[in-house]
Formats: sequence, structure tokens, C-alpha cells
Amino acid sequence: MDTILYPLEWFVAFVMVGFHKIFSTIGLNPASGWTWALSIVGLVVVLRILLIPLFVKQIKSSRRLQLIQPEMQKIQAKYKGKKDPESRQKQTQEMMELYKREGTNPFSSCLPILLQAPFFFALFRVLNHLGQIGSGARKPIGPLTQELARQAESSTIFGAKLSSTFLGSTDSATKIVAVVLIIIMSATVFTTQQQLMRKNMPSAALDNPMAKQQKMIMYIMPVFFAISGVNFPIGVLLYWVTTNLWTMGQQFYVIRRMPAPGSAAEKALEARRAAKGQSIAKVTIPGVSAATIAEGESAAPAPGSPGLATADGNAAGKTGGQRVQPKKNNKKRKR
Repeated sequence: MDTILYPLEWFVAFVMVGFHKIFSTIGLNPASGWTWALSIVGLVVVLRILLIPLFVKQIKSSRRLQLIQPEMQKIQAKYKGKKDPESRQKQTQEMMELYKREGTNPFSSCLPILLQAPFFFALFRVLNHLGQIGSGARKPIGPLTQELARQAESSTIFGAKLSSTFLGSTDSATKIVAVVLIIIMSATVFTTQQQLMRKNMPSAALDNPMAKQQKMIMYIMPVFFAISGVNFPIGVLLYWVTTNLWTMGQQFYVIRRMPAPGSAAEKALEARRAAKGQSIAKVTIPGVSAATIAEGESAAPAPGSPGLATADGNAAGKTGGQRVQPKKNNKKRKR
């Protein structure tokens, strides 16, 4: 484990020490817990910027997943009540073929969390070993020298050490700070999931097993973070609060500016543009067929809304999302 995580621990230490030097140079107290806390926030910003391309890919994949819900429901209805192994295998194969054809999969939304997990464990280990590095019992990690580790380990915010945990401390200040951060962490996870389901999913996509699983996750994840958070150092809790706030804000921006077709957020965007007198062009997703988009929208129609914008930017008529070609005048001119 040490061999696998050491490069990530080195990266975490390098970024934290780098931001610590920047904040110290501009006048912040190097020994202050707030300077080290801001260094952890800087680490989150660097990681999330690096993950932006993946986030964009995740958004596109999620939208494709929402738009193919009608086709998924057809496959589910086709094998409804059939519990024999052969039918289950065929259903899975047809689902996989659909995912492959439309360029999506149900696990795409988990990628950012999965990629952050190693860095999370690396930060956990760095903060957990600050005391040992500071005392000389453990070797320094890259630029995180013995002196800096000792300084970081003794620094506090609101009287709580960044390396202390709720369960591992008898100090009331640490417990209060930990509880506040755990509540914020759990609340931001719940708000992010609720924002996605209520605003950026078509009504037709909410009535299927996958949506029900997402709704269950929406309630389970905050409980999981609340239970596991009591074992996290204050610095790790600060990391997760920061990354959750980043995710929530990033998602709010995307939902507001580029909502999923057929969702409540898209109707709100149409209303705002109509109020400003702007033309309404619905979001199109490369790689998703027009028939799939049309079928996904027809399952959750928006009364009075115009047709889907085509690839060339023109608004389609009410013909299931297909552009109406102008009729040619074949009449010969009279001489």
C-alpha cells in the first residue's frame, strides 16, 4: 500500500506545501491552521480543474443515459416476468448493446468520485502521519519536511488540529468542528443529488428502476458520509466539504446553462430566454440519434415548447424532432 500510494502522497504534499508557500508569501501566518486549511482548499481546486474534462464527459454520458430511457423501458417490458437465466442474459446483452450504440453506461457518473478516491486516501495518510514525520519517526514526504510537518500538525482552526478526528480526540473544540463539517459534508452530498434528480431529469426518466436506485443513493450517501466522517481528520473533512461545494456549484451552472432535454431545468431556461426575447435552441448531444432524442422528449412533453434544434441550429417543427425540408416548386413557369 505504501508503494502504491507514495506517488500520490508526494503529489498531495507538493501541492499543499506549494500553496502554503504562496499564502505565507502574501502575508498569512505560516504556522496558522487557516494557512494550512487554505492549502488543502488549493489542493481541491487543482484536482477539480484536472478533472474538468472528465466531468464534461460525464455530463454528456449522463444525458445520453437519460435520453435512452424510453428504449431501456422497452427492453425491460420485453423481458418483464421472465426470470429464467437465458432471458436475463439476453436482456443484459441488449442493454449493453444499447449503451455501446449510444456511447454511455450507467457507471459514468461514478468516475469523478472513483478517480478522487486515491487522492483522498493519500491526503488521509499524509495528515495521519504528520505527527510521525514531525517527530522524525517517519521519513519526510517530498517537500513536506520534518519542520513543516511539525508545524502543520500543531496548527489549529477554531481550536481543532487538522490531524485530529472526532473519535480520536477528547477535545470539545475538535468534536464541535468535526460535527459541523460532517453536517455540511452530508448536506452538500444530498443537495447535489436532489438537484440532479428534481431539476435535470425528464419526468419519463424518473419512473424506472435506475432512477429509484439513484433516489435510494441520494438518501444513503449522506448517512454513509456521516457515519464514516467521525474517523476522518479535520483536514480530510475540510477537503470533502470543499470538493462537495465545488461539485454542487459546477452542477448548478451546468444544469442552469445546459439542461437535459425534457427536464424541469430546460423548461426554466426556455422561460428565461422567452422573457428576454431570445430564440430558444434546445441542447443537442453529439452521438445521440435524433429519433432517440425525439422519443425521449415525447415521453415528457413540454406544453407550448418549440421543437428540438437540429444540428445546423434551425428549430425543427412538431414532427418528432425531425427537421421539415422545404418543398420545391416544381411548377413550370408559363411563357
